[in-house]
Amino acid sequence: MRKILEGSRAVAETIKLCKPQVVSAYPITPQTHIVEDLAQFKADGEAQYEYVRAESEFAAASIVEGASARGVRVYTATSSQGLLLMTEVLFNIAGMRLPVVMTCANRAVSAPISIWNDYQDAMTVRDSGWIMLFAENNQEVVDMHIQAYKIAEKVSLPVMVNMDGFVLTHTFEPVDIPDEKLIDKFLGEYKPKKGQFLDPKNPVTLGALATPKHYMEIREDLHNELATSEKIIKKVSQEFKKTFGRNTGGIIETYETEDAKIILVGMGSIVGTLREAVDKMREKGKKVGILKIKCFKPFPDKEIVKVLQKAKCVAVLDKSISLGNEGVLSGEVKRACFGKTKAKIQNFVVGLGGRDVTKKIIEKIIKKVQEKDSETIFVKK
Repeated sequence: MRKILEGSRAVAETIKLCKPQVVSAYPITPQTHIVEDLAQFKADGEAQYEYVRAESEFAAASIVEGASARGVRVYTATSSQGLLLMTEVLFNIAGMRLPVVMTCANRAVSAPISIWNDYQDAMTVRDSGWIMLFAENNQEVVDMHIQAYKIAEKVSLPVMVNMDGFVLTHTFEPVDIPDEKLIDKFLGEYKPKKGQFLDPKNPVTLGALATPKHYMEIREDLHNELATSEKIIKKVSQEFKKTFGRNTGGIIETYETEDAKIILVGMGSIVGTLREAVDKMREKGKKVGILKIKCFKPFPDKEIVKVLQKAKCVAVLDKSISLGNEGVLSGEVKRACFGKTKAKIQNFVVGLGGRDVTKKIIEKIIKKVQEKDSETIFVKK
């Protein structure tokens, strides 16, 4: 059913249709509308899940952790400092292989205080063991949440769906909310395997003490499972396209890269602006293309190298910074491409604290990446 919806409302309606049994969250701008709507659905008798009010983001994460450990489908959402307050629990959830789905309405991290969008929050917890998806628009946000449950439940790992705070959460767009019966058919009933959840009739221990003799092997298993989850993400994306007719999942997406000498790499809503800038450059005869990263964890090394191999210059647009180093996305792209491409890869930090990323800025980046300089550049206007 096609509607004009605020991004947050679209998420709430989608989560309701995915039928979690427990929802718990603590309100934080710009995530608040999502959990407000979910609470209202419950109050109005439109939803059957248990809605648990929490006194903090740490508590909310702990509540869904416990519910998931009991073997039911769960959901939570957060942003910025709230995500960081959850950090300890995020590591526990991944380490216990719990299929939790969470929305992160991406927002800058203080100090100074900022309520606007960048990716510093998600990048700060990138090594916690979660699969991390980034959406360009609200249709992708909707579709990625549906896929997130199937991915999480297939690989027994948590999934974080990232959407740009305000840019998407508070923007009204045409969105196709899938039919409830189709979602039911696509997801099926969640039935955790015996021994993977807490059951008095079949006692197990989750997250137990691990001695030095065992801890490293357990973390290695988590590393391997996260790395190989890429295959499941691709498979679920194909199944989603077959069921719903949209190709909005997967690992990466390309635009005009076949003959591109200059390729722009980005994630999230910035890609829409990149497309407009590239179209303008193409009209002028400039061979510019776009590599859009949909899945940041696991990082799609092989796909990225394949796209960037023939490029002469690569500009990575980062909405986060590893302070004292470079943008986080740029560091990952360079690592993946080391020794595998002759392209010049340069980092451009943009949009921190919600700073607008305009076509003028993108045109400046396209010009700058062709010069000899290769240091990280903060592009402000």
